Amino acid sequence: MHSTTNYSPFEIIYGFNPLTPLDLISLPVDERVSLDGTQKAHVVKDLHVKIWQQIEKKNKQYAHKANKGQKLVRFEPSDWVWVHIRKERFPEQRRSKLMPREDGPFQIIERFNGNAYKVDLPDKYGVSAILNVADLSLFDLGDDSRSNPFEERGDDAIQAPKYPLEVPVGPVTRLKAKRFKEAFATFFLS
Repeated sequence: MHSTTNYSPFEIIYGFNPLTPLDLISLPVDERVSLDGTQKAHVVKDLHVKIWQQIEKKNKQYAHKANKGQKLVRFEPSDWVWVHIRKERFPEQRRSKLMPREDGPFQIIERFNGNAYKVDLPDKYGVSAILNVADLSLFDLGDDSRSNPFEERGDDAIQAPKYPLEVPVGPVTRLKAKRFKEAFATFFLS
């Protein structure tokens, strides 16, 4: 018996399980075997409907187990996101394991479905700007930007650049991105 259908493959095809090899010859051993052609066809069709329902039920159970603990992530156009840089997708940006694993923030331009988003990626990446939701994470700084929230002494602030709209050199940290976003917003609002 198969664990999903609760029937043997032979029974699914022929409508009965042979007990011995002699059951395979056309002797009326089983009452279902001795049925005429149309009756046997109806029995097999009904069996296939039952099996199909059983498969659907098992698939729902498997999907429920597989998706347990998953959370739905949705981005809207104009949201800011971090892009996870995988070696397979961005080979030039992940030549070594010491290179940054995320880059951004980038803005969502368009949502194709719940799984694919078009991101405003620069041309330097040389890849398609349509990314899977698994490669994106929300750009959210919160109120506290300290690297270690348990640290009480010291000032870990980075000095603000002379020109706030100047594109920062080197990797874009969350603090640099926040300052750039604030300067960008104040530039257009004033």
